[in-house]
Amino acid sequence: MTIRLSFEDGTLRVEQTDADSATPDTAETTGLPPLPGVESDPRSGVARAPAHRYAAIRQTLDDAGVSVDDRVRPRITDPDLALSTDYDLREYQRDALDRWHEAGERGVLELPTGSGKTVIAVAAMAALSVPTLVVVPTVDLLEQWRRELRTEFDVPVGQFGGGDQRQEQLTVATYDSAYLRADDVGGDFGLVVFDEVHHLGGEGYRDIARLLVAPGRLGLTATFERPDGAHEIVADLVGDRLVSLTPDDLAGEHLADYEIRRVEVELTPAERERYEARQGVFVDYLKRSNITFRSGSDYQELVKRSGTDPEAREALLAKQDAREIMMNSEGKVRACRRLLDRHREDRVIVFTAHTDLVYRLSERFLLPAITAETSAPERRELLRRFREGDYSRVVAANVLDEGVDVPDANVAILLSGSGSEREFTQRLGRVLRPKADGGTAILYEVVSSETAEERVADRRR
Repeated sequence: MTIRLSFEDGTLRVEQTDADSATPDTAETTGLPPLPGVESDPRSGVARAPAHRYAAIRQTLDDAGVSVDDRVRPRITDPDLALSTDYDLREYQRDALDRWHEAGERGVLELPTGSGKTVIAVAAMAALSVPTLVVVPTVDLLEQWRRELRTEFDVPVGQFGGGDQRQEQLTVATYDSAYLRADDVGGDFGLVVFDEVHHLGGEGYRDIARLLVAPGRLGLTATFERPDGAHEIVADLVGDRLVSLTPDDLAGEHLADYEIRRVEVELTPAERERYEARQGVFVDYLKRSNITFRSGSDYQELVKRSGTDPEAREALLAKQDAREIMMNSEGKVRACRRLLDRHREDRVIVFTAHTDLVYRLSERFLLPAITAETSAPERRELLRRFREGDYSRVVAANVLDEGVDVPDANVAILLSGSGSEREFTQRLGRVLRPKADGGTAILYEVVSSETAEERVADRRR
């Protein structure tokens, strides 16, 4: 008995080539052990499985002593591809790589921003030396990875995304482009690296991992768990979380020592009056409607009701108004001024949740501003000048949290943000890279006192 495995349109085609049966989907019809994910395809008369089941199916057949005509393996290996790296891994990086190898070259590494996750991935690519696809969330990261791989390996590096669709033995793709191309190229890579792998939990992006045969799978993130529980799906598609280190685990020796300082500011009398009025409208509606607002589903329920219920819509608008008042208060602007004065000799990134506040701060304190409205070339130029010391401070709204190569800074001022632990960890990570002088990084949380923002700040910790 011989089983032929081949890749076709994002699936693994499984055929029995020396018997009448062409659909080896059950042990009863073929005498085979059950093959993971294999089902009969009545349209083609053969059996198929999701492409990502390739490694498990091949292992099952090998364990059973079944002869395999493997048309997949020659495509995902290349004897002429010999990758090597001069990186000298730190102890925790070597431990993470060893655990990944022990887990069968599958798994997720959860390490803080600035801890060198890319270095581990490059070492993994060198160890396997197979055609590799690296999937990233943004064009900025795509370009960053391509530069890194071209420099380290001195080989052509292709890309899917950013206006280019060129495949090489090493290829970097955005999640969006990988989603569009996976069913075509899913049989061409032996290793896939998912940077910021928590994105893979998104409903559409999951198909990227399903459509790739790649036996080797490596996920990188600073914050693996998702509030919606989709990290469990990621674990099934990429592998279990093998390492979980926090900034505290690496601070001092491998990352900068750091402090988190909370600065509380008062609303002005006019802001307090508006805040209490709008927050009161919101809270009164919740009491009347029996919505606790303790989960995302409660918020979704309010949004759903706002489509038909004028009072629900007014409550939703009132909540948004109250949030903007407490997050963009004049006290925060004054606190920002004091902190910028205190850290005149430091490199500072100011984070906000609202674009309007970015421009307000930029105009008042002459700070270079980066928002979603900033073009990619302009953003790169601003960060280049920040990196080279022309600028010592920048202010940004939600665009430097991840997916952007941010130069070293040692002070972060968090004027406003969500209750997301992921967002907070990413922003802290922007100041954690080791300092040449061994200095301590500082993150300031500026919080409007006696508002709902106090609970938001507590939640993200």
